[in-house]
Amino acid sequence: MQTETPTRPSVIQSESAIPAVRQFDPLADPGWDEFVERSAAASMFHARAWLEALHKTYGYKPVVFTTSPEGGRIDNGIVFCRVESWLTGRRLVSLPFSDFCQPLVDNHRDQDALFEALDLERRKGGWRYVELRPFDEIETARPMYHVSSTYFRHEIDLSPSVSTLFLNLHKNSIQRKIRRAEREGLEYQEGTSDAQLDAFHRLMVITRKRHSVPPQPKAWFRNLVRSFGNALKIRLALKDGRPVAAMMTIRHKDTLVYKYGGSEAQFSPMGGMHLLYWRSMLDAKQSGLKTFDLGRCEVGQTGLLTFKKRWGAVEMPLHYVRFTDPGNAREVFEPASRSINARIAKQVFSHAPGPVLSALGGMLYKHVG
Repeated sequence: MQTETPTRPSVIQSESAIPAVRQFDPLADPGWDEFVERSAAASMFHARAWLEALHKTYGYKPVVFTTSPEGGRIDNGIVFCRVESWLTGRRLVSLPFSDFCQPLVDNHRDQDALFEALDLERRKGGWRYVELRPFDEIETARPMYHVSSTYFRHEIDLSPSVSTLFLNLHKNSIQRKIRRAEREGLEYQEGTSDAQLDAFHRLMVITRKRHSVPPQPKAWFRNLVRSFGNALKIRLALKDGRPVAAMMTIRHKDTLVYKYGGSEAQFSPMGGMHLLYWRSMLDAKQSGLKTFDLGRCEVGQTGLLTFKKRWGAVEMPLHYVRFTDPGNAREVFEPASRSINARIAKQVFSHAPGPVLSALGGMLYKHVG
């Protein structure tokens, strides 16, 4: 995709907001990278690599709202992508396909100025809504609402010894599966080669079909590999040379993040995914990382929620919030995953052949954001 010429930052001054709020392109301003590196609350989703992959794959235009003056050091910011879809409408999302993306603001004065400017931008720009995905609850007087679907994230503290980490695993569900994988002679492999990406995506398609959900396009994963470089690993479990389970992890600061995974159901009893989780934990521990982030789950995914807790992970709620018109209950309280159209789509996805499902994913995901 051709890179757009960056436009000059624009300044928004609402009726009562002090200080002034301006916008800038984080892909064109090196100050954003420096700010993300020193901000304790910044995650991999704030990183240039994630924003680049979103832009290259889906054409989303990233923008940061900040009260920091132009030309000076960036001390706060809320990063969004402009999602402009003829199918799902125009909105500002922080950030698409991200588990969470904390507003990087450390005082109420700047936060209130940014929120007022965002609400003004929503109304003047005709956006359906402005969505934030924080990992901490936001305190604000602005009219913001919890989305009815609550998510959970899970983190494993890697500070205990390896032996203690293993003992913290559920004995029957996790420890025995790891030992089963060893007895089955499953081979562990990691890297980012084209062959490994192909194997990973094949298993993603199989898994998403099993769950009646289209997979994201291979271009998305290829762009993640290119953007994150050595920080990203594709991890494979192989049986007699055949990849039967796969996951993608990304390292950011002192955290290893599990982002995507897939497997062949008939090989699940061998413990391929359990082997990959355990090897990821060992890798992170030996690299001096502090946390293994197991990613996001919906409330209704009881099996997956139980699985992650059995790894000794701490469960934390995620509440996404939106700026929208107070009277527009549909935008606030009706998640797309519960709509009639979504239920019909699941029936279609569950019966679509793999190549068709992949093609559908390539067409639809840019509208999801």
